[in-house]
Amino acid sequence: MLEVENTSFKDCLQKLIKFLEHLKYEEAISYLVELHPIEIARLLESIPPKDRIQIWLNIDIGIKGDIIKNLNENVQSQLLSKMDVVDIVKTIEVLDMDDLPESKIHNLLLILDYKHKDHLKQILSYPEDSAAGLMNIDIITVRGNVTVGTVIRYLRLLKEMPIDTDQVFVVNKSYQYLGSIYISTLLTNEAEQNIDLLINKKSKPILATTIDNEVASLFEQRNLISAPVVDESNQLIGRITIDDVVDIIRDEAEHSVMSMAGLNEEEDVFSPVIQSAKRRSIWLGINLITVFIAVFFIGLFEATLQGKITLAILMPVVASMGGIAGTQTLILVTRGIATGRVTEANLKVLMNKEVVIGVLNGIFWSLIISVVTYIWFTDLMLSLVIALAIIVNLIFAAFSGAFLPLLLIKFKIDPALAGGVILTTITDVIGFLAFLSLATLIV
Repeated sequence: MLEVENTSFKDCLQKLIKFLEHLKYEEAISYLVELHPIEIARLLESIPPKDRIQIWLNIDIGIKGDIIKNLNENVQSQLLSKMDVVDIVKTIEVLDMDDLPESKIHNLLLILDYKHKDHLKQILSYPEDSAAGLMNIDIITVRGNVTVGTVIRYLRLLKEMPIDTDQVFVVNKSYQYLGSIYISTLLTNEAEQNIDLLINKKSKPILATTIDNEVASLFEQRNLISAPVVDESNQLIGRITIDDVVDIIRDEAEHSVMSMAGLNEEEDVFSPVIQSAKRRSIWLGINLITVFIAVFFIGLFEATLQGKITLAILMPVVASMGGIAGTQTLILVTRGIATGRVTEANLKVLMNKEVVIGVLNGIFWSLIISVVTYIWFTDLMLSLVIALAIIVNLIFAAFSGAFLPLLLIKFKIDPALAGGVILTTITDVIGFLAFLSLATLIV
């Protein structure tokens, strides 16, 4: 009976750290090479650079390629910078085009002949976040004027097929894409059957310039395992596989989480202190500016605040409610834009919906908060003021959360990165203005 591996990543990391604490690098390496390359990559990202480099330089070159493609770009560059050109080429030659670290691609160009170098340069001319930037070039092509038996014999001669090969692609003499044939179709038809008659013309190619989010949507909608990629002249240049799409989804999720804190998803946990401090200080500075904007508007009502100290106690309630409501809408719309479900065409309908939700939530929570305020301070006018301010702020928050992402995209600003900071400023300012203005007039 096979023994089931039940060791968690946490246990692996603790075991590795014990080896490193006692400077037992040989034992650490012997332990690591028994693990899956993805696990090794995660463990390398989880230890300090000094130990990481020491281990990396002594790992067998044969498995470095499988490890390097699972590391984030910062760690990739750090480890490859410690290797000579020959070892770098040996490491990255087993990778797909979409797994190659950009900073080291020039090393591959040095050893390629003119024909392959020209082809690589053509592929690299496409943006990284396009279909061509995601694809790999390990494809199987056949002509339409051959038989099923010929294709099967050809596949047998190859000995092995690229990972996630569920179909072969049919091209003409000019390498223009004609369609595809699933492996299952080849296996279930007679050997004498012509390929022309079996071509699946519904297998639509993806244009090389298609952005990565649209590629992910196409895979989801069509339940694809792989898809051909063509250039503007319909020439087949590569294919995208499901593992590439999983990477897009994972990267997008990491980007969304890290962007909320103004961080880069590729940032190394153990990157140098000064480097990390510089990156984070930028967003701390931006946040400070937004705080001073809110403070400025509070300062306009200094006399009102001095006259009634309870206003200062209740101010955070108004701002916080607006911030949460706006963030909910912001995340919903940003996600909708990323998946292609939200565009300028349906924005009006979405904004109307979000404003209605803002009104309903505003009325509901304003009643609850006003009752709590009256019980706490026994001040009817103060309860009325905070109720009205909550309604106003939640409506503005819903409107801003829906409109802001598309506005930021027009200015080529990532809404996942800047949306939260700007939205918080808007809800704080509107909340304080509504609350303190009404308090000045009524209380």
